[in-house]
Amino acid sequence: MSKDQVKEERMKILELLSKGVITADEAENLLAALGHNDPEAGGEIVFANKKKAPFKMLKVLVDSNDGDKVRIQIPVEFSKLLKTNKFKSNIGDVDIDIDAILEMISQGVDGELVNIESSDGDIVKIIVE
Repeated sequence: MSKDQVKEERMKILELLSKGVITADEAENLLAALGHNDPEAGGEIVFANKKKAPFKMLKVLVDSNDGDKVRIQIPVEFSKLLKTNKFKSNIGDVDIDIDAILEMISQGVDGELVNIESSDGDIVKIIVE
C-alpha cells in the first residue's frame, strides 16, 4: 500500500472516530492493522485518553395496574433495536414515538425522557443514565 493510500485510509478511520461510528480502541486497532508504527507510513499515532467512558444505559420501566413489572436496561449504543418489530411501543391508548426518543438519545439528552401514566394505572418511564 502506498503512502498516499495509507494516509487516505487513516483519514477515513479518523473520520469514523470523530463521527462516533467507532470507538478509540477500534480506531487504534484499525490503524495498527494499517501499520501505523511504520516510519514510512508517517510515524506512530498515540491516543491521549484510552480510558473508556462508562456506557450510558437506556432504561425502560413498566409497572402495570395488575402488578406486572418490566425492567429493560440496554446500552444506549443498542437503542436502535427499539425500532424492530420485537419491541411493542404502546401501552393502552398511549403511543410512544420511538423515533423521537432515538433522536433525543442521538443528541445526548440524559435523564427521564418519557413518563407516562395511563388512566388505568399503567406507568411507563424511559430514562437515559
